[in-house]
Amino acid sequence: MTYREAIVSGEKSLCEAGIADARNDAWLLLTMACKIDHTYYYMHIDEEMPEELQHEFEVLIKKRAERVPLQYITGEQEFMGMTFHVNSNVLIPRQDTETLVEEALKVVKPGMKVLDMCTGSGCVLISILKNVHGTGGYGYDISKQAINVAKENAKLNDVPAIFERSNLFEDVADETFDVIVSNPPYIRSDEIPFLMPEVSEFEPHEALDGKEDGLFFYRKIIQESPDYLTDGGYLLFEIGYDQGWAVSSMMKEAGFEDVCVKKDLARNDRVVCGHKHLCEKRG
Repeated sequence: MTYREAIVSGEKSLCEAGIADARNDAWLLLTMACKIDHTYYYMHIDEEMPEELQHEFEVLIKKRAERVPLQYITGEQEFMGMTFHVNSNVLIPRQDTETLVEEALKVVKPGMKVLDMCTGSGCVLISILKNVHGTGGYGYDISKQAINVAKENAKLNDVPAIFERSNLFEDVADETFDVIVSNPPYIRSDEIPFLMPEVSEFEPHEALDGKEDGLFFYRKIIQESPDYLTDGGYLLFEIGYDQGWAVSSMMKEAGFEDVCVKKDLARNDRVVCGHKHLCEKRG
């Protein structure tokens, strides 16, 4: 099999499996298997592939045809212009989530302390700290495996973030933060089986499942976050496209001010943000 034939064969297999961007995925898996770039490919396009590389490529194509996400196969995903390591212990960073980072960057200033609840791969916190130097950042997640991935990504992107395991605020240090960001699980439990196979079968359900109405974690974080916010501190959430009214209403009822809903590039509601006016101290 030549390199040209490999691409054609790989694309055909992925098309038959219902992969939307079959040609691109086949190309990326070929470069991964053979450790080549475009220049090498076109210079050797009609040469025979070494048998061991052909086998490696076929193994990768088979995985992708089984709907294993491309990012879990390659082990990485780009987000906010940076590279992040990912595996099946964390959600794959998505472009929609860049809206949360962009809104946070409007309020985070040097010297502030930022808390990222349900941090997953750490992409949100790391992206904020990479763009605002002199800022302290702490990420928490219930999954020890996710925390390990986040720590790896902090090193990869040379960002001094601190990541620790915690079930929401249960093990968060007894201190206050200027900004709390969160992309919590927000898919309704009964909707998960109907998501595309890459999500429903391979991404961690713990990071997807927002319980019966998808709002469980928003309620908990909104209820508990005032004890961890400075006066005037900001709370920002990523939300599902149809959750803007519900989450913003909960924040207003909890006393947050200037609550607003921001849209992503597709014009879907994507972020809810607001700030705390007065801090009620814990007894």
